[in-house]
Amino acid sequence: MRILLFGPNGQVGSELRSLPWGDGLELIPVGRNDADLSADDAAAAAIHREKPDLVVNAAAYTAVDKAESEPDLAKAVNADAPGGMARACADLGIPFIHISTDFVFDGTKSQPYDEEDPTGPVSVYGQSKLEGEEAVRAAHADHLILRTAWVFSPYGNNFLKTMLRLGAERDELGIVDDQRGCPTSAAGIACAIRIVIDRLKAGEPMQPGTYHYCGDEPVTWFGFASAIFEAAAGRLPGGVKVKPIGTSDYPTPARRPANSVMSCAKIRAVYGIEPDDWRREVSRIVDRLLSESSKTGE
Repeated sequence: MRILLFGPNGQVGSELRSLPWGDGLELIPVGRNDADLSADDAAAAAIHREKPDLVVNAAAYTAVDKAESEPDLAKAVNADAPGGMARACADLGIPFIHISTDFVFDGTKSQPYDEEDPTGPVSVYGQSKLEGEEAVRAAHADHLILRTAWVFSPYGNNFLKTMLRLGAERDELGIVDDQRGCPTSAAGIACAIRIVIDRLKAGEPMQPGTYHYCGDEPVTWFGFASAIFEAAAGRLPGGVKVKPIGTSDYPTPARRPANSVMSCAKIRAVYGIEPDDWRREVSRIVDRLLSESSKTGE
C-alpha cells in the first residue's frame, strides 16, 4: 500500500514519518517543494502523478492569529487544497484522510462537542478549516475527517515548546484560564491514523465520516501550562510562577472558542481508538526536549 502524506514536516507528519513502516506499507512524503498548497491544483497534480493507494493530509495553515490578516492564504491551504485532494482521490477511487480542528466550533456549548453538533467558527482559521471539511465531504464519499485539538510535540511551534522557552526566560507567566480544551499529542494522532491505515491494509473498508480524537482530560490553557511546568520541575533555570488570567487580559487578533472540549466516543466505538493520555505525553516530550537542550548546552 502506497500512502501519500502531505505535510510531512509538520507535527503530525513528523510523527507519522517516525513510525515503523514497511511490511507492505510505503509512506511517500509530499513537502512544500513538491506541492505548493497555496497554488491551484498543485496537491491534486501530485496525487495524480504518484497514483497512491491512500492519501493523508496532515498539512495546514495553522497560524491562528496571522490568518486574520491572511484570509486568502488560509483558505487556499485549509479549504481549497483539501478539496482538490479529495477530488483527485475520488478520480482514482482511493480513500482520503484529512485532519481538521476543534476550532470549527463556536465554544458556547457547556458539554463536550460530538461530531453531529452544529459548527460555528469564530476565527478566520476556524472558518477556513470548516470550509475544508465541507469541500472534502462534497468531493469524495470515501473520506475520514479527523478533528483534533491543542496539538503538541517535539516538532515545530506549539504551546508546550513555547512554555518551556518562556519558562526559561521569565519569572512569571500569565496564562489564560477561561478557555477549555483537550491537549493532544501529535504522536497520539499519528498512532490513531496508523490504526485506520492498518485496518485498510487488512482489507477492511473505510468507515467514512467525521471523527474526534483528542486528549482524555479537559483542561484550560493555565492547567495545560501548569502540567508542563510540573513535568519540568527543577530542570529550568530559576523558577517560574504561573498565574491564571482571563481572555480579556490577553487580547489576540483571533478569537478562540471558550469551550472546545470534544467527545471521542465515536472513534472509540468504531475503531477502538482511546483518547490521548496527554499528561503522560507531556512528561515524555518535556523529558526529551530538556535532555536534548542539556546535551547541546542551550
